[in-house]
Amino acid sequence: MADIIALLLPFFGLIFIGYLAAKVTKQPAEALGWMNTFIIYAALPALFFKLVSRTPVEQLTRADFIFGEIAATYLVFLLLFLIGFFIRRNSFEDCTIQAFAGSYGNIGYMGPGLALLAFGEAAAVPVALIVCFENGAHFVVAPAMMAVAGEDRRPVVQVVLEIARKVILHPFIISTAFGFCFAAFGFRPHDSVQRLIDYLAQAAAPCALFAMGVTLALRPIKRVPLEIGYIAVAKLILLPITTYTVLSLIGNFEPVWIYSATLLSALPTATNVFVISQQYGIWQERASASILIITVASVLTLPVLLYLIHSGALPPDLVP
Repeated sequence: MADIIALLLPFFGLIFIGYLAAKVTKQPAEALGWMNTFIIYAALPALFFKLVSRTPVEQLTRADFIFGEIAATYLVFLLLFLIGFFIRRNSFEDCTIQAFAGSYGNIGYMGPGLALLAFGEAAAVPVALIVCFENGAHFVVAPAMMAVAGEDRRPVVQVVLEIARKVILHPFIISTAFGFCFAAFGFRPHDSVQRLIDYLAQAAAPCALFAMGVTLALRPIKRVPLEIGYIAVAKLILLPITTYTVLSLIGNFEPVWIYSATLLSALPTATNVFVISQQYGIWQERASASILIITVASVLTLPVLLYLIHSGALPPDLVP
């Protein structure tokens, strides 16, 4: 366990440094804008391109892996939505945000850095596939659910075109697509271009984690949702168990693929959930509180999961 804590310490340390910097300097939220722009449009796309472009193309076309991971995510999403709607008697739109809070993990900012740190370069491909395809699914489901709820009153065609634009033009999707093309045709960037890509990729994890800490500091807890108990359990425990089980039942994956997907499923709630809630003016303060509480709780749950993996207590396949 000491090795696991040592592995996670710099990871959460960067988040804490960002949190502390925001509290001490008291910069406005707008000051983080260019940092986020750098992360989303330069650093993380460079990392995804670098990882995918070096991978054998047959590993990039594992539709069974993509389907299994997204299916597990939306099984938990559906469960939380149904609990909120039928048991808690919340509104359709509130239930949508609650379901995202318990199923949409911080896979973009936290996923690549932690998975590569825990499992090495072998985790690169499953992580890139999860980040791109799961984010793509969320970009489709969120506006679709809000349109059904009546919160988005634009014409259907306009909503569909907006969804397509966001998915197709997202930097993560574009960089992964370019990486796939380079891998398929055996292209390699010029040495000088590759060095630039390497510099950007190396900046991805520290910048993303620092920015995450700042974001958490700028969104203090004002209103704790009554649903936080079961949402946190769903996000940090039920979702990784579901992902591990579904992928094991599908079978025929390398251990590092199953472990990477399980780890990414165990990450705390993405700050994008707050962005969605803010965009539609729904459950905003409670979404912010949920993200902070679940992130703090993950400091305890992530070491346990990594210990189970590295100690061999969690077999690489539930159904050998």
